[in-house]
Amino acid sequence: MAFRSLSHHSRILSRLLPTVSVPAVARVTAAAPTTTTFAIRTSNPLRTMASTAAEVAMPPTEPAVTIQETTSPANAVGRTPEEAAAAENTVKWCISSLPEEVLARRVPIPPNGVDYRGKIVLAPMVRSGELPARLLALKYGADLVWGPETVDHSLIGTTRRTNPRTSCIEWTRPPSQAHNKAGYDENVIFRLDPTREKGKLVFQIGTSDPDRALAAARLVAGDVAGIDVNAGCPKPFSTSGGMGAALLQTPDKLVAILENLTRHIIPEFGIGVSVKIRLLETPEKTEALVRRLVGTGITGLTIHCRTTPMRPRERAIRGQLRMIGYICREAGVACVVNGDVADRRDGYKLMEEFRVDGAMIATAAEKNPNVFLKEGEEKTTWEQYARELVRFAMEVENKMSNTKFTLSQIVPGREPVYKTMCAQGKSYEELVKVMGFEEMVEMARRTDEVLRLGEWAPKKEGKGKKGQQQQVKGKNEKKRKSEDEVDGAKEVKKEKVVVVAEPVAQQDGPALAQAA
Repeated sequence: MAFRSLSHHSRILSRLLPTVSVPAVARVTAAAPTTTTFAIRTSNPLRTMASTAAEVAMPPTEPAVTIQETTSPANAVGRTPEEAAAAENTVKWCISSLPEEVLARRVPIPPNGVDYRGKIVLAPMVRSGELPARLLALKYGADLVWGPETVDHSLIGTTRRTNPRTSCIEWTRPPSQAHNKAGYDENVIFRLDPTREKGKLVFQIGTSDPDRALAAARLVAGDVAGIDVNAGCPKPFSTSGGMGAALLQTPDKLVAILENLTRHIIPEFGIGVSVKIRLLETPEKTEALVRRLVGTGITGLTIHCRTTPMRPRERAIRGQLRMIGYICREAGVACVVNGDVADRRDGYKLMEEFRVDGAMIATAAEKNPNVFLKEGEEKTTWEQYARELVRFAMEVENKMSNTKFTLSQIVPGREPVYKTMCAQGKSYEELVKVMGFEEMVEMARRTDEVLRLGEWAPKKEGKGKKGQQQQVKGKNEKKRKSEDEVDGAKEVKKEKVVVVAEPVAQQDGPALAQAA
């Protein structure tokens, strides 16, 4: 940033930077041959920088700068690529010039908790984040794994048990009749592996109530490395109940939930509490929310770099990431980036470029666990990690429907086995035969027996000639019953008419006959 172009950069900032804006007629005065003073109007992430370091040293070839802050809304308008690059470089310089004591701030990590810094982690994903997928991610090098969002209502009232066959810890409850076609005695709400996931599993909770959140978190907090609040899911099943991304529009409620959790979970269980959010409509709103959240006592914040209406196919927005990272760094809270993170290498690149602490991989990991491999480690084929996924699924007695869904994300759609797997894989035995995993057939049969699949599945009525006859007989009986009920109703109606008509006929016979 040469001295001759300082006013030029000020004009650029006034038009471009979403978090720092300099008015077009910025006050620029030469305080000394090597010092320039100018005013920055901002709602910015560098607010504390002005008070922490009134005079920040510029690079040797540039004058020192004294930053004096005034307040005004950020002025973000259309930007050209050149202007965007200049604005980004200016913010990079501002953050890199912060004192070490600001950059090194860290909230204490509880004794049984985990620090998100420097980690490449698996994102929480409904259906794709069940135990087999998490074990696969860990095998390929994920530093931490998030479980899928579990709603507080579904967890409260469950029974914690250790499965004697798998040694997994499960939270179960009796299944509802409408969702128990397989005839299960119980429904597993959440399952974890206490050995392979020890110290690496973060439980994500869906909630809209501070007390309910605490009640649910207490049920699992002794078995996980952290509790994460979902404040970013845009799906209607979450937002309709005031959960997920709906919490972004009710910041008081979100803050109350986090404060209640940090007040009790951290001292009672010695693990940290974190939150996952999305971008708000404007940088100012995002900044205001993030500043409130990092003051609740959380140890980590994950930012999905999309707004609530945005879909995964839309490119992630990085424009606010440095601002969010700075606010988290200022408070000592770990900041994790999510959204279009391709692999471990890409995650490290984002961490370095935007000064955030960790990276979370979602869609890319759903399709290929190789994304977690470290530099130099050999990648495997989809056939290999599909085989590993199926084995993990049978080891933990995962639901067949979930295994097929997760496998469908791994197997390329162009492969001939894809359609066959989707159409014929009704049991684990069928699935491993279709996939060509012949060495797993015996294991698959044992799993089918436990899960009541294949030849152990409950018999359904209507199969075969005898079943069809029973169905016809049942329909005829139902029809006759319905006809009898109709006839009975008619008789009752006639009787009522007679009862009413008799006294009238006695009083006025001719009139009644005429009316009839």
